[in-house]
Amino acid sequence: MSTIGFIGAGNIGGTVARLAVDAGHAVVLSNCRGPATLGGLVTELGPHARAATPEEAAAAGDLVVVTIPLKEYRSVPVEPLVGKVVIDTGNYYPERDGRIAELDDESTTTSELVQAHLPRSSVVKAFNNISYVHLAALARPHGAPDRTVLPIAGDDSAAKAAVTQFLDSIGYDALDAGPLAEGWRFQRDLAAYTKPYVGDGKSETGHPVDRAQLEAALREAKRYRNL
Repeated sequence: MSTIGFIGAGNIGGTVARLAVDAGHAVVLSNCRGPATLGGLVTELGPHARAATPEEAAAAGDLVVVTIPLKEYRSVPVEPLVGKVVIDTGNYYPERDGRIAELDDESTTTSELVQAHLPRSSVVKAFNNISYVHLAALARPHGAPDRTVLPIAGDDSAAKAAVTQFLDSIGYDALDAGPLAEGWRFQRDLAAYTKPYVGDGKSETGHPVDRAQLEAALREAKRYRNL
């Protein structure tokens, strides 16, 4: 199995790390506060997890998950990620991130910003449209009839194949939503953002989502200016 690096270890990062360890991957975790602050999570995850700096996690990962507030994307180390596949889980929340003009005028998307910051890496958008609670609960073995599908977007077909393989290993199928420029279709507040996985809203385990349901939600997407 692979080593998965994490730049950010909050709710989504911690959940993906747990799924990765359960699937047999090694994980290297980092955050902006230093390795010492990750001791509890590393202990919980066991011997296949260790804490490091963002630079070390980036260098160690065969695949690297960037899961930090969007306003911090320029802090992601560039050189250790050259030639690597990077999963971006970010969303734009102006109340947290401040106003970003090119996102407000929809001339670009969140993951395209990350790709521009990492010009020699291959960025794939994933994990941004599901809550960490449902992400933890909906994982299923390969071939399970109630397996959930998550959307991905990226400009490099080989990178998307690598992410699809990783998703499969941790319990999910992937739906290719197109290039990074199409990642807006599953950004916050749109039909494919969290809602498909909520179901009737009465169960913390969420609602499995198949390919047809996710495709329908992606087709419903409208630009913010048209909402």
